[in-house]
Amino acid sequence: MSEQLPLVFAALIGLAVLAYVILDGYDLGVGMLMVGAERAEQDLMVASIGPFWDANETWLVLGIGLLLVAFPVAHGVILGALYLPVAAMLVGLMLRGVAFELRVKAEGWQRELWNWLFWAGSTLASLAQGFMLGRYVTGFERGAEYWLFAAVVGASLSGGYVLLGATWLILRTEGALQQKAIGWARGGLWWVALGVVLVSIATPLVSESVRERWFSYPRMLYLSALPLATAAAWWWVRRSLGRSDGQPFAGAVAIFVLAFLGLAYSLYPYVVIERLTIWQAAADPSALKFVLAGAALVLPFIVGYTAWSYRIFRGKASATDAY
Repeated sequence: MSEQLPLVFAALIGLAVLAYVILDGYDLGVGMLMVGAERAEQDLMVASIGPFWDANETWLVLGIGLLLVAFPVAHGVILGALYLPVAAMLVGLMLRGVAFELRVKAEGWQRELWNWLFWAGSTLASLAQGFMLGRYVTGFERGAEYWLFAAVVGASLSGGYVLLGATWLILRTEGALQQKAIGWARGGLWWVALGVVLVSIATPLVSESVRERWFSYPRMLYLSALPLATAAAWWWVRRSLGRSDGQPFAGAVAIFVLAFLGLAYSLYPYVVIERLTIWQAAADPSALKFVLAGAALVLPFIVGYTAWSYRIFRGKASATDAY
C-alpha cells in the first residue's frame, strides 16, 4: 500500500492540473480576447465567466498544495527552477482578479483601464504557464535554444487558451459576439496544433527513456491511436465551428485531455524528467496517508461546488451574471 501512495498522489496532482488548465484556461482565454470586442460585448464576455472563475482557480491551489506536501523534493526543484515565471503568473492572476472586481464599479476611462488590465493579467498568466511547461518538458536544460523553445510553447499554450475561451463564448453567447468567437477559435486551433507538436517533439529529444517508450516496436503501433485521436478532435472542432454551439468546446477539451494523457505517459515515472522519479521525490508514507485523508475530505466539496455552479448557471450568459 505504501508503494502505491506516490502513484495515487501523482494521479491526484495530474487531475488537479488538468482540471485547472481546462477550467481556468477558458476564462484566461476569454480575458485575452477582450481587446477584440466592443464595450457591450466585453461586459457579456465577463458575464459568461463571472459565476465560475473563482472556483476554477481552486484547482491550481489544490495541485500546488499536493505537490508541496506529497513530493517536497520535486516541489523545491520545480519551483526553484521556475521562480521567475511562477512570480509572473501570480502577478498576472492577482492583476486580473483585482481588475475583474473593480471594472464593475468604474466608469469612463477608468473602466477601460481595468478592462485593459484584465486582458494584461490574463495574457501574462497564460504566457507564464506556457513558459513553465516549455521549461518543464525539457528538464530545465540550459541554453538559449531551450529558453526560445519555452517562449514559443508559452505563446502556443496562450493560443490554446484562446481556443478554449473562444469555444466557451460560442457555447455561452449568441449573435455578433458568437460570430466573432468562431473567427477567434479558427486562429486558436493553429496555435494549439503548434503547441502539441512542439511538446511532442521536445520530450523524446531530451529523454532517451521517453524516446524508447514512444518509438519502440510494436508499442508505437498501439500508441499511434493517441496522436490520431488528437488530430481527429482538432478536425472535429474545425468542422463544427458555425454548425454547433456545444461541439467546439467539447472538442477543444478533448484536445487538451488527449495531449495531457500523452504528456503523462511520456513523463512517467518521473516527476522531474530524467532526474527524480515519483518514489524518489515522495514524502514519508505516514505523511502521505495523513494528507490523503484530508484530500478525501476536501475533494468532494470542490467537485460538488464546481458541478453545482455549472448546473445553476448553465445556458446562455446574460449581462447580470458578472455581478
